[in-house]
Amino acid sequence: MLHLNINDEISPLKVVVLGTAKSCGPTPKPEDAYDPKSLEHILAGTYPNEDDMVDEMEAFASVFEQYNVKVYRPEVLKDCNQIFSRDIAFVIENKLIIANILPDREKEVEAILHVLDKIEEENILHPPEKVHVEGGDVMPWNDYVFVGTYTAEDYAEHITARTNIHAVQYLKEQFPHKNIKSFELRKSVNARENALHLDCCFQPLGKGKAILHKNGFLVEEEYQWLVNFFGRENIFEITADEMYQMFSNVFSISPEVVVSEKNFTRLNNWLREQGFVVEEIPYSEISKQEGLLRCSTLPLIRT
Repeated sequence: MLHLNINDEISPLKVVVLGTAKSCGPTPKPEDAYDPKSLEHILAGTYPNEDDMVDEMEAFASVFEQYNVKVYRPEVLKDCNQIFSRDIAFVIENKLIIANILPDREKEVEAILHVLDKIEEENILHPPEKVHVEGGDVMPWNDYVFVGTYTAEDYAEHITARTNIHAVQYLKEQFPHKNIKSFELRKSVNARENALHLDCCFQPLGKGKAILHKNGFLVEEEYQWLVNFFGRENIFEITADEMYQMFSNVFSISPEVVVSEKNFTRLNNWLREQGFVVEEIPYSEISKQEGLLRCSTLPLIRT
């Protein structure tokens, strides 16, 4: 059995589900795009091809291997994009919460049943239907759980709005001893302004550091709260273009080791200056779908 344990974003990783790019299907039609960045690449004829994305994910898998992390992969479904395993479920403490995801993607959960079978049934939570939540919006951080939301009345009109007010309430009920801290995110049809998930504009790191992008947050006080929480001197503030490239969507294997995209030169240099080991891999093709390293992972156990 798997004894789930996730209390933060950085403790040494032992077990993870890494998505797969195999058989991810043809380039979607514009009307089937889930996010503005994918749409941009579909229209430009630069949507990534499967072989390149498979190579990028294998590079990620080999870094996990190097650090002795046990990696599960989803069963490959024909013509189904299964790269972003973070969207379909997430773990807080010893509970795995199955996300109420965009309906078209429910079969992705079935593809990890071989993993879910190893978890005690009482530790798998199925939120009620009104609770919309995706793992990219949920970050356990010790006594806190940071949650990205969108609560305006036009929520239903935004395909980019993924986590609602009911999700915040649900997490408060399930984890009453945690401080559930929510942040309103900026939603836009313009890929350069859209914060699809919280991890698109914020990422806590080891050594008390964090990556932030001010304009990803709708409410300046909420952004300021994070600045005060981590301390301005500990924050790497990314530009709008760097948010668009997904600079904040790196992944910590431990407090000292960060996996990052090899083209993120400014960030990677800063991380090394702060004393991190940076494992650089190519991931720029996958980033065209508005997701990167954190999005591709579903951590199950950190020690």
